[in-house]
Amino acid sequence: MTAAVASAGAVATALAFALPANAGQTSNRHDQHILTVRQIAFGENLRHAFQPGGTGDAIPEPLTGPDDLTALGAHLYVGFQNGVGSQGEPSASGNLDSTVAEFTLSGKEIAQWDVQGKVDGLTADPFLGKVIATVNEDGNSSLYTISPRGPVTHYSYNAPLPHNGGTDAISIFHRQILISASAPGGTGAPAPQPSYPAVYLVTLQPETKVATVRPLFSDEATATAVNGPNAGTDVTLGLTDPDSSEVVPFGSPAFGGDFMLNSQGDQELIFDHAKGPKQSLSVLSLPMSVDDTAWATRAFGALYTTDSSADTLDIVYGKLGARQVYTAVTPCNANSAPADCPAPGFPANYLGTVNLTTGALTPVPLTGSALQPKGLIFVPF
Repeated sequence: MTAAVASAGAVATALAFALPANAGQTSNRHDQHILTVRQIAFGENLRHAFQPGGTGDAIPEPLTGPDDLTALGAHLYVGFQNGVGSQGEPSASGNLDSTVAEFTLSGKEIAQWDVQGKVDGLTADPFLGKVIATVNEDGNSSLYTISPRGPVTHYSYNAPLPHNGGTDAISIFHRQILISASAPGGTGAPAPQPSYPAVYLVTLQPETKVATVRPLFSDEATATAVNGPNAGTDVTLGLTDPDSSEVVPFGSPAFGGDFMLNSQGDQELIFDHAKGPKQSLSVLSLPMSVDDTAWATRAFGALYTTDSSADTLDIVYGKLGARQVYTAVTPCNANSAPADCPAPGFPANYLGTVNLTTGALTPVPLTGSALQPKGLIFVPF
């Protein structure tokens, strides 16, 4: 199938309509790195219809809980979780469905699809020309493919997932589908923790609607420490929270071309160099937990982010740093975070940059709408 990818000119034109006329301009050298936040889509203004408990008459409700997002061609796709539980439990209203909504770059809704379960991972596969979504990150997981102008296909995994958890983030790496193995041991694994898969390589079989999984590397793989007291030496990982993932652009200041897994609760980024038959991993320790990460591959462009606290899709624009690494910092998702969070030392989500050598996280100064980012992508002009 031909990938549904728009030309760079089409994306630039669409993005230009999404931004104010003075986007990227600055008034003086002191505020040139202050970025502006604008809310462009609101869940309260969007609706889906559902059958409470899966039966009876359908009733409407607003879309809530925007999480992951992706881009295919010149459009954005956002997963709204609508209060569904992490193993597919119904929301307080009896809703069983998440909603994947398609938007223009200016925030106009184009289409939407309901899928049963809690959407966590969402990515575009340009080779298939489809959006892929995983549901239920803690257990009872499966996945869907969505054709922008075609059907939704539901895939079941070929066997019980060996890490006894769910699935979450999706990346397309060397034309292969990689999916993080989230919540290891969440469905009743013995203690102490065994060697669980951290990432699955997934093959879709459209004829049977089966997704076949095989491990890529484990939660207890060996990796070279990038920073910290063990920098430069091999360490044994002990991942407890494989979550978001990215493919690092080749122009990155470090790890260009790698696959990156974020172990959110552990405050670690794991980089798979994939430069030969032998597994080669590096691990970067962070001072706080993060969610999605986005590389500014050009000097001009915009960040798009979801804010689940406000149920909005936001655009962040201004003079973004070329080759800068941005991330949604999520202190309350750390394993060490208190149950009642935000709390002292554990602030609400904020936009930051990542130093890929030291692991330092630096807050990005913002103006405009308040922002607590979660999902995050960069769209170039």
